[in-house]
Amino acid sequence: MASQASTGYSRAKELKKFDETKAGVKGLIDAGTVNIPKMFIRPAEELSQEVIINSTHTNNNIQVPIVDLSGMEVDSRRKEMVDQIKIASTEWGIFQVTNHGIPLNVLDEMIDGVRMFNEQDLELKKEMYSRDTTKPVRFDSNTDLYTSKTADWRDTLFLSSFRSDLDPSKIPAVCRVCKA
Repeated sequence: MASQASTGYSRAKELKKFDETKAGVKGLIDAGTVNIPKMFIRPAEELSQEVIINSTHTNNNIQVPIVDLSGMEVDSRRKEMVDQIKIASTEWGIFQVTNHGIPLNVLDEMIDGVRMFNEQDLELKKEMYSRDTTKPVRFDSNTDLYTSKTADWRDTLFLSSFRSDLDPSKIPAVCRVCKA
């Protein structure tokens, strides 16, 4: 922290300036940024500590947990899936889902919609930019921007399909798929 004071660097100011652009990480790239801003760089002492921890827990056979959704209609199987998801989420923070029944073309269209959202005019994305986590549709960069030690190099489009009050017209037009 002393080095921040001596260089005149203010993390709080950098975070605020970044957030106020409402452009996210992609906005940095589009603006021609060539150097990664400090707020995204993990301190060397944190990285070296992680290397020490990881070197003592090396396992070359690491595999992301897989949750198979086949047989979901059976109560005992559904409970097993929920337990697998809880464990994977808690211990890994990620898991792969198989046999979900979503056609490949639907997944491809979803990826295309997100890509098109990120490639659209910045002014359209800015209209959706919000830190209000109660909004069912919003765009932001780093939900935990002001609380995390280091910002993640990511932007997120949130579409809460679990909310009964979600107005489909609020979903960005480029993300809506209307096939006849």
